[in-house]
Amino acid sequence: MSVAAGVSAECFTAHRRSLFGLAYRMLGSAAEAEDVVQEAYLRARAAGEAPEAPAAYLATIVTRLCLDVLKSARARREAYVGPWLPEPVPTGDLVDGDGAAAEYADALGGAESPAARMDRVESISMAFLVVLESLSPLERAALILRDVFDWEFDAIAAALGRSPAACRQLVHRAREHVAARQPRFRATEAERRRLFEAFLEAAARGDAGALAAMLAEGASVTPDSGGKASAARRVLSGRDRITRYFIGLWQKGAGATTRVASVNGGPALLVYEGGRLATAIGLDVSPAGVDAIWIMRNPDKLARLGAALPLLPIS
Repeated sequence: MSVAAGVSAECFTAHRRSLFGLAYRMLGSAAEAEDVVQEAYLRARAAGEAPEAPAAYLATIVTRLCLDVLKSARARREAYVGPWLPEPVPTGDLVDGDGAAAEYADALGGAESPAARMDRVESISMAFLVVLESLSPLERAALILRDVFDWEFDAIAAALGRSPAACRQLVHRAREHVAARQPRFRATEAERRRLFEAFLEAAARGDAGALAAMLAEGASVTPDSGGKASAARRVLSGRDRITRYFIGLWQKGAGATTRVASVNGGPALLVYEGGRLATAIGLDVSPAGVDAIWIMRNPDKLARLGAALPLLPIS
């Protein structure tokens, strides 16, 4: 079905994944991102005239809708039980090439240079999305539009209703904040996978020394259950505490069915109970080692990930 006066359904579909990528980075929630993208489509259908640049027009609608959502998000975050993490999304299966995760493939980009692809991967990592949560909504929007989607400042200004100079300042502040909270040097994809596999092997052996040696200084574990599953209710830090917690977690889950998949641009261990995805565990790493371990237990946030990556035992 086409739209008589504005954006056609075909045009919208062509940009849908990119719009989802923008909304997901803004909100940290696949569910809310999908709602925003759908609302953007309804507004585009109601447009009085056809836009000259549909991609920018649609992205502007999505950005403004996300800013509206973020106004109420802070209160919901404050009422959240335990630590909050973004909703994990699949970004391509590392084991069998399962195509079910294709809906989110745009987050990784297409035919890009290795450096550009790494930037795209980094921009959907749990570590980066958590840092984005600490920015103001306008800082977050300006940074994502500039550094992830490569918008010019004039276009960012039009989308945010601010001057180009103000948008430059927003991006500058956001970059400073991100740089202060993220490692200066990033691990390659090969390094991430190697360290992930070594970490899981050490946990399976119960080798606390090997686990501790892989942890970077200041490493942390963030478990997110939303109060809807058993999990620690606070962020854990300290090598000894982390190793004890992770080995205990591994022993408790002995015998569970697992698979490894790409989640938010990096390898993650998926744990299934009764055929349902119950836990997702991922690592954020740098050349210094494992910087952070995230553990998702909230069933609401695992629903889409489980649907895209259903139970598939590793032989």
